[in-house]
Order: sequence, then structure tokens, then C-alpha cells
Amino acid sequence: MVGSSSGFACWLLLVISIGQNSQVTGGCSGKCCRGRDLSCSTTDWRMDRLYETCYCDESCVKTKDCCFDYFTECPAQDCAVSDWSHWSGCAKPCQLSVRSRVRHIEQKPTNGGEPCPALEERAGCKEYRDHRGSRCGHNSGPAFITSMEFGKGRPKRDSYGNPLDPGFCMEFKLESRTPHCTLENRPHTLWMRYITEGFKVCVACEPPASRNGSICQGDGQDSDKQASLHWQAAGNPRCHGTWRKIQKMQQCDCPPQHTFVFI
Repeated sequence: MVGSSSGFACWLLLVISIGQNSQVTGGCSGKCCRGRDLSCSTTDWRMDRLYETCYCDESCVKTKDCCFDYFTECPAQDCAVSDWSHWSGCAKPCQLSVRSRVRHIEQKPTNGGEPCPALEERAGCKEYRDHRGSRCGHNSGPAFITSMEFGKGRPKRDSYGNPLDPGFCMEFKLESRTPHCTLENRPHTLWMRYITEGFKVCVACEPPASRNGSICQGDGQDSDKQASLHWQAAGNPRCHGTWRKIQKMQQCDCPPQHTFVFI
């Protein structure tokens, strides 16, 4: 009995000693590593309550061999990015083109944190003056449209501070669209999913897309109401279709998701 009690006491002292060591040094204290790193290890208590080799790298969570204090000493840090830059100008003047904006990484993800989101976005656009500042010619062809968000960024006053002509609105009934309109999932092309056959849509004609405040390319003012007119989504040349003119209005009154602007 004496020998048995003595052995138990020794085992208890060993466990206490190990526990005190672990509390002082910490299995992962100063040892956090990225990816899978087999050298990023020590001998200490593991999360599965075994006292043996344990790891402090990012992959130990998947392999289930982390040291007991991994999540305390190596907390996950999500990726952090800056705010978006301003939109660039259109890549090419006087035609449908693309603009872009960027953001940069301020903190890379560590220890299994959330990965970084996209750092660049592109959207369709059109500029109405060439590199010399001259007004682009008025082209015939389909109506080029984009979301109302683009219209919100348009200037409302001229260079002298005078208010610009507010323009007008054309109402159409959508007849057809290509399947590619519903396949877009980029943030600034999601509006194309709301272009649906049979629905009524409103399209604003406003400066600088309008010519003398009276016409936008493809607005269908001079077309018969039975004529099928063509439209195309800016930013996705494979998203296009036809519609029929209903009427010209002073202001658009369609739901926001069915209101667009000529570009």
C-alpha cells in the first residue's frame, strides 16, 4: 500500500509540474506558423487531451493535432481591405467601354481567417467626348442601357453651376433577352438579372447621354409602337434583346429594379 501511494504521489507531482510548465510557456506561445509546417511543433497537451507532439500551424485545425492553446495564442485574423478607389474614366471614348475601381490589402488573413475579397471591379460605361474634348458624334444603333446607380453619379449641373436639363423617360415592354443576362454575378452587373420578358421597364434619357436634351441613341421616339427595338446592356455585350415602345414620360415611375438609364 505504501509503495502504491508513493507511486500515485509521484505521478500527481509529474502532472502538476507539466501543467505548471504549460501555463508558463504555453504550447503555441510565439510559435504561430502559416500553412502546414511540421517544424512548427512542440511537446505539450493537445486538444484531444494527449500529451505528445502538437502543432501550431494553420493546418493543425484540419489535422486535429493543435496544441491546447492554439486558438488563444494564434487567433484567426480575417483579411482587411481598403475602401474602393474612385471609378476610373472609360477605357475608350465615344463607344461602349469599361471603367474600373480597385482596393488594396491592408491585412492578410492568418490562422484560417476569412480570405481576401476581389480587389478590382469593372462595369460598363460610355464617355461622350473624345481625347480632345470634342463632342462625340451621334450614332444610330441599339439602345445601350445600364443601372440607375450609374445615373446617380452623373453631373446635375454644367461647368457654370447651372442645372442641366433633367431629360425625360421612355417606357418599354420587354419582348426578349439572351440567357447571358441572368448568368452575370459580378457586383456591378447584377442589375441585368432583373431584365425579364413581359415586364414594363423605364429608361431615363438625361445628360450627357441625351443630344440637346431631346434624344438618346435607340430611345425609339420616332418608331412605331409595334416595332421591335433592340437594346444592349453596357458591360456585357452578350446581354441584349428587344422591346416595344409604350410611351414617353416626363419622369420614370417603374420600380427601381426595372428602371435603367440610356448610356
